[in-house]
Amino acid sequence: MGAPLFGAVLLCLVLAAAAVPEQQPTLPSSSAANSSTGVNSNSVLVALLDSHYTELAELVEKALLLQSLEDAVGRGNVTIFAPRNEALERDLDPEFRAFLLEPRNLRSLQRLLLFHVLPSRLHSHSAWPASTARMTLSGEHLQLSADGHKMLVGTAEVTRPDAVVRPDGVIHGIERLLVPRSVQEDFNRRRSLAAISAVLPTGAPEVDPRTHRLKKPAPPVPLGAPPVLPVWDAMAPGPSIAPAPAPGPGSGKHHFDGHSQVKDFIQTLVLYGGYNELADILVNLTSLATEMGRLVSEGYVLTVLAPNDEAMARLTTDQLSEPGSPENILYYHMVPEYQTEESMYNAVRRFGTVRYDTLRLPQKVTAREADGSVKFGHGEGSAYLFDPDIYTDGRISVQGIDAVLFPPVEDTAKSAGASPVRKALVVTGTAKPKLRRGKLLEGACHVAAVFGGRSHFKSCQ
Repeated sequence: MGAPLFGAVLLCLVLAAAAVPEQQPTLPSSSAANSSTGVNSNSVLVALLDSHYTELAELVEKALLLQSLEDAVGRGNVTIFAPRNEALERDLDPEFRAFLLEPRNLRSLQRLLLFHVLPSRLHSHSAWPASTARMTLSGEHLQLSADGHKMLVGTAEVTRPDAVVRPDGVIHGIERLLVPRSVQEDFNRRRSLAAISAVLPTGAPEVDPRTHRLKKPAPPVPLGAPPVLPVWDAMAPGPSIAPAPAPGPGSGKHHFDGHSQVKDFIQTLVLYGGYNELADILVNLTSLATEMGRLVSEGYVLTVLAPNDEAMARLTTDQLSEPGSPENILYYHMVPEYQTEESMYNAVRRFGTVRYDTLRLPQKVTAREADGSVKFGHGEGSAYLFDPDIYTDGRISVQGIDAVLFPPVEDTAKSAGASPVRKALVVTGTAKPKLRRGKLLEGACHVAAVFGGRSHFKSCQ
């Protein structure tokens, strides 16, 4: 009896132990470890911030990449290829540097810096690869190769191998900055304005004037199927017929192609130099390029008084914070006439002062002769015409000026319908308003004065 009882008790203990779940030890995540312990003082990131690669360290801080690099160091060793300070100060293209430091290009700056970091440890004294591609933290491959005694990273030579060695990473000094292809394409697209979406809004939604709905590509209709549009919508009166485009040396129908002319005018501003801010506002911040193209296609002509970059930089935040202020500012710089520098100068020489209509109705811009040139505006808000005939094609004329024009305050008040302020009469305790007397009353007072009774009449006093 004892043996079967002992076996039953042993079986119950085994089943109870199997029913209890086994507790696995949990490892802290890298983010939790970093948040609790932080970065070690002997880390390669601390060495990078304290090293003589100060320009690269400043770019890392501006790109907000410290946390991402801390996470990468927490997961394992890293290798950083650091360009020398001269490569980032003097050898780097100033236009490319300005592109990287713009807030809207933060993603491009982050991709460029992460392109210099490998998520593994690579020493120079070990077997440097003869030719291989390594994945960087930016997600793009970096070519590593060796040419004799030279170690190459992309096309840049490693000038200071193992410049900084730490337990969690190593820093190699290279001769110049590495630019990935994606960042170079973003920069080229931004600089050349190849895709002017505001001029040719091919992807913009179109509304059918008959149905007041968004136009969609018509699906193939099988034979004998009912019409896509209902009969009552198809028979509804449409919009008024717009006037045909003006004849001109454009397509085969001899019509002006306003969109192409506006695109040429904007590209001319960019290539001319000094008018990039105006081109940026026309293309990216407003839809004025599309409106100009539509006007030119319909036969209108325009003269653009273009402020240069220095003038646009003097605009304050208050002047640009109001709703629609960029459009209103540029509307005031567009004259619905075709004027060249010669025609405007001859006009102010002959008539003294000339007032031109603008697209910002009803304000007008005033021009007069000053110092052998044409001066627009009055007082401190005046501007000189100093870059004549930047672009002239018979439909659009661009004249460069050195300041941003604003309509006079009195014109703005008139256009807003403001009534003139009338001063109220100030009546004090001692002063009394003088009464008006007619001719008949004055004659009566003279007669009363002859008989000595003038002082008894209050009106004659």
